[in-house]
Amino acid sequence: MIRIIGFDADDTLWHNENIFDRAQERYRQLLARYHAPAEVDRALFATEMRNLRLYGYGVKGFMLSAVETAIELTKGTISAQEIREILANGQDMLAHPVDLLPGVPEIVPALARDFRLMIITKGDLRDQERKISESGLAAHFHAVEILSEKDGAAYQRVLRRHGVAPEEFVMVGNSLKSDILPVLELGGAGVHIPYHITWQHEHVEEAPQNQPRFRRVDRLGDLPPLLAEL
Repeated sequence: MIRIIGFDADDTLWHNENIFDRAQERYRQLLARYHAPAEVDRALFATEMRNLRLYGYGVKGFMLSAVETAIELTKGTISAQEIREILANGQDMLAHPVDLLPGVPEIVPALARDFRLMIITKGDLRDQERKISESGLAAHFHAVEILSEKDGAAYQRVLRRHGVAPEEFVMVGNSLKSDILPVLELGGAGVHIPYHITWQHEHVEEAPQNQPRFRRVDRLGDLPPLLAEL
């Protein structure tokens, strides 16, 4: 029987990747006189992946990688004003209001009446804490876990810390790679709710096959009827 529901935060409870998408478009425009958009995207992603172990996930790592990439792509000729624009772009991202996804304000409180709910997310601690606080949802969650990485070992530590067996746990999220596959491997259940934009680093070629504890739904409103099945 499911006792605990874990929710990813970004792009599961509120919009996030569209903010990065708009910021990256402004970044392409800033560097358009130096390189084609595809080359800017390729170089930025390569820098982000190289820096991931240093900066982790989130806006601040994106900003630092964007500055580094701009210096590389312009061979050091980028101006102080242009670097200031990159930083302002990131600051706008950090100040962006929390925009809940459809159904979240109604369904999360309803589920909290029958289940223990947890937020399990990754990213910059301060930014994630801000979004959780501003979301108006914090009171409905039994616990919040902000992780540096979401893999099998990290989920195992979280479940052990809260005294939860994998069989009693379902994870709900938009990323197969970070939210679903590690939990299924532990023996838990996973419900995938795709977001219309997926960061390249989170792409997985195909969904799990012949996995009885996996479901894919189009919106959060489809979750409650599935819980008894899982």
